Amino acid sequence: MMRSQVRPSLRNTDIDLSQFRCFIAVVDAGSFTGAAQQLQVTQPTVSRAVQRLEAALNVRLLDRSTRHLSLTPEGRAFHTDLREAYAQLDQAIDRLQSSSSLRVGFCWLMPEQFSRFIRRFTEEAGIDCEFLRDDTTAAGLHRGHTDVALLRGIPEGVPLTTIPLWQERRVAAVSRSSPLARREHVDWAELADWPLVMNTVSGTTSPELWPAGHRPRTSVTCSNFDEWLEAVAADQGMGTVPELASRRTSHPSVVYVPLRDAPTVQVSLALPERSAHPLAEPLVAAVMREFC
Repeated sequence: MMRSQVRPSLRNTDIDLSQFRCFIAVVDAGSFTGAAQQLQVTQPTVSRAVQRLEAALNVRLLDRSTRHLSLTPEGRAFHTDLREAYAQLDQAIDRLQSSSSLRVGFCWLMPEQFSRFIRRFTEEAGIDCEFLRDDTTAAGLHRGHTDVALLRGIPEGVPLTTIPLWQERRVAAVSRSSPLARREHVDWAELADWPLVMNTVSGTTSPELWPAGHRPRTSVTCSNFDEWLEAVAADQGMGTVPELASRRTSHPSVVYVPLRDAPTVQVSLALPERSAHPLAEPLVAAVMREFC
């Protein structure tokens, strides 16, 4: 009894896309030499790729018995099917690329120079970018809501890769009715005598920034910038924020006062240690060229 011929499926073979590409090139060029020139590889490379494809499929695709290369009936049918498959593959890749984006997380305010940089980077990469506000210490990275994030401070217990970018100066934020609102500037040490409004989630100021023997008491705690701003406006205490807030966020009852001798705020780019976005490596390289 004759045994039926077994044709292995793709998942059970060593076929790869380069073999398909070589076969299509040979058919299009009409020769192995022409295919090699088209693919910019050597002629033996193309020949071996087609031979491996035929061996894996257990079928002869090309008739080499005549002076001119020609397709066998099986090769002709396979070439037609392969062309259709490649067209569908191209469509799938186009759909994926058109829907891909880089999700950039931030807390309360995104510096203009960084948003411009990200837009330029993603345009050159051919993808969209989304700026997502997430008032958590890791700006959404720890929950997978964002791909990269601009952080002020490094959260504890979150596995991140961080790249320091620049330092931001601080200003004091006080109620318009506070005596500090009439000052041209305030020394950092003076603030220890005033009650502190502290944003415990996305803020950059805590009593530990002052010397142990002379620290402000915390009068109000909140979990986001908007609540913090309203507490300062209500004269429930003072606060400090990066200077960017004085240019971008106004409130009729809040005055921003320059600070002297205040510690700066470290701004960093953060990415997950594992399963980073495919553009993570070129993004870090571009960031290093632009800001470091």
